Amino acid sequence: MSLRSAVNADVPVASPGEFRPLSLAEDLAVWPPVVLAPMAGVTNPPYRTLCRAQGAGLYVAEMVHARGLAEGDAKTLGLASFDDAEDVRSIQIFGADPPAMESAARFLVEEVGADHIDINMGCPVRKVTSRGGGSALPARPALMREVVASTVRGAGGKPVTVKTRLGLDDDHMTWQDAVDVAAGEGARWIGVHARTAAQLYSGKARWELLADIKDRSTIPVLGNGDVWEAFDALRMMRATGCDGVIIGRGCLGRPWLFRELADVFEGNEPADPPRLGDVLRILLEHAGLLVEFFGERKGVLELRKWCSWYTKGFPGAADVRKGLQTIASLEEMRGYLAQLDPDLPFPEKALRMSRAKRGGSQDKVSLPPGWLDLGAREAVEQRGGAGA
Repeated sequence: MSLRSAVNADVPVASPGEFRPLSLAEDLAVWPPVVLAPMAGVTNPPYRTLCRAQGAGLYVAEMVHARGLAEGDAKTLGLASFDDAEDVRSIQIFGADPPAMESAARFLVEEVGADHIDINMGCPVRKVTSRGGGSALPARPALMREVVASTVRGAGGKPVTVKTRLGLDDDHMTWQDAVDVAAGEGARWIGVHARTAAQLYSGKARWELLADIKDRSTIPVLGNGDVWEAFDALRMMRATGCDGVIIGRGCLGRPWLFRELADVFEGNEPADPPRLGDVLRILLEHAGLLVEFFGERKGVLELRKWCSWYTKGFPGAADVRKGLQTIASLEEMRGYLAQLDPDLPFPEKALRMSRAKRGGSQDKVSLPPGWLDLGAREAVEQRGGAGA
């Protein structure tokens, strides 16, 4: 049996026919039913390349601002780039302006060659929600409907999906409206991070609510949150009935997780995670890709966080990680890595160790002025003025 944590000690691999491929389009199936979550500063072409080499699934580029695309912002356009080897060009956009979302979707399909567009309705960070995007959008049911409909229209027949959260907080749960809008406006599936925006990444993901979402939805539901090991994906799908899983923080500094996912969905026991020497070889490969893509100066700056994520949890690596946070060249990085013992096995505690994303919660989700009042009014109008 491969290395696994106690919670997954007795979880069996998939049996033949137990799970089905995800249907993204009539001619596009996703197997295993696994999606790399779009993550800012993470799911750029270099990391997508590494993940694709490890296993199968769908690999989504980091989110871009619809208005930035519509206005031709150079930095935004740079984020919407793909490797020639990417057979399926998948990208996420965010925004709260329906015309801008439609224009952005059309641009991505016609000019970038996107095969799939995901709408971000789950990002909890202030700079996104304070403008009405991300997890703020589902609190405005009518506006959300316009945004999804406009994006589908702009995509011109290419598949559109939605990713959201349970709600703003426990007093403002929005997943029901999000599910209804996604299904009603032609989204192919809805992905749900089983936390509220106020939770950020704290506490446990509430998988039990994913089962309620699956019961309500008429389109496939993908679960997200606390999938640290390949066997977590199987547990989530068996417990909730979800049609697939979205992998976020669990794969940071661990691209081989996609190889393990491919194994367990095919009914095979995965190999043990790599020893430190093999981890460092993958890190060096990643470093080369980052420098090739960004140039040495920016590539090395990007690399600092990855050095921490790849080595986190290994005995004796803490002091080396401090030095790696100051590197200015690949040669300097190699010097620090040479101080580590390549024969160290992957530590069990590192399987479920959080990398990146601060763990605390936020007292209040930042919203535009009057946002919740407008949302309440839209909800009443959407129900035909019931109770008025």
